[in-house]
Parts: sequence; structure tokens; C-alpha cells
Amino acid sequence: MSGFLSSSIARKVAMALSALFLIIFLLIHLTVNITSLFSENVFNELSHFMGTNFLVQFLMQPILIFGVVFHFVMGFVLELKNKQARSVKYVKYNGAANATWMSRNMIYSGLVILAFITLHFIDFWFPEMNYKYIEVLPEDPTRYFEELQHKFTNPLRVGAYVIAFVLLALHLLHGFQSAFQSIGLNKYTNCVKSLGKIYAVAIPAGFIIIALFHYFNH
Repeated sequence: MSGFLSSSIARKVAMALSALFLIIFLLIHLTVNITSLFSENVFNELSHFMGTNFLVQFLMQPILIFGVVFHFVMGFVLELKNKQARSVKYVKYNGAANATWMSRNMIYSGLVILAFITLHFIDFWFPEMNYKYIEVLPEDPTRYFEELQHKFTNPLRVGAYVIAFVLLALHLLHGFQSAFQSIGLNKYTNCVKSLGKIYAVAIPAGFIIIALFHYFNH
């Protein structure tokens, strides 16, 4: 595996595949959460299924955690390699002339998103693990909606979510297209660009709407 990832192309492909995996996860995550806007019962049912299904908990969840860690570690590795390459090839590197602002600052938006994911884990995943495996409380299929609303009562937390999702949109505007190009789908560039822009705006906007909705309706 380490030999495979020593290749520049292999690192980019691995980064792209992990990005595509996380893109699919975000879509699924939003699909579940957005039901909380119109049906408490549906949201509770879907959340209960996701929280108790064996495959989700013990197969998909560990893969997701690995995918998140791998994506960010690989991002830092690629950024380091790119900086080393630029310092060798160019006496003076004019980033603004060679790349967009988003592509030049992916590492910074990625760091903020990583901080947000940590907050998200503290808000939702850690309490869930405590509920199930430490305190071992009786399972309550109706608890999820109330827990979600409770997390969005603090305006500072809601503000942090909004800022994080705005930066996620910027991150996705470049990352979505880049991921498809890295796996060799360049011939679909125009289609991917359009789809990427829609996804990069719609998905973060959906999560922002959820946070604001529960803040103003708790």
C-alpha cells in the first residue's frame, strides 16, 4: 500500500476516491437530516434505523471514519508534495496566475472543515456512543429529533455550523471537479462542472437551512 501511494498519480487517485466516497456520504446524511424539517416521526425512524442497523454501525461507520481521516491526511501529503515540487521547479511561483483562489486554499478550508467535523463528532457521535455503550441506556426510537433540536439552541454553535458549511461549499466547488478529473473522467468536464456547482451549493445550503430552522423553531 505504501509503495502504491508513493506514486504521485496514485496519491491523487486515492485522494479522489476518498473524496467521492465522502461526497456520497454527505448526500445520504443530508437526505436523512432534511426530513427533520417536515416530519419528526420520519426523522426519528430513519435515525433509529441508521443508529441501530448492524451494517451501518459496524461496517459503514468504521469505513466512514477511515475515509475522513484518510482524505485529510492525504490532502496534507499532497499539499506538502506540491509545495516541494514548486520550490524546485520555479524560482518564483505566482499562484494567482496558475490556479483559482479555491484551489490554492483547499488546505485551509480543509482545516476548518476538519475542525467542524471534530465539533460534529463531539455534538452527535460521542453522545451516541456514550448513550449506547457506556451508560447503556434503554433504546428510545423517539429521542433523535429532540436531541437534534437541543444541539441547535446555542447561537454560537449554529454560527460555527453556518461558517463551516460555507467553507465546505468553497471546498467542494474545486474538489468535486478535481476528484472526477483525477480518476480520468476529463471528457465529461462540462457536465461535471455543472453538477459540481449544483452539488457544492445545494448540499451545504441544505445543512445550513436545517441548522437555522431548528434554531428559530426550538
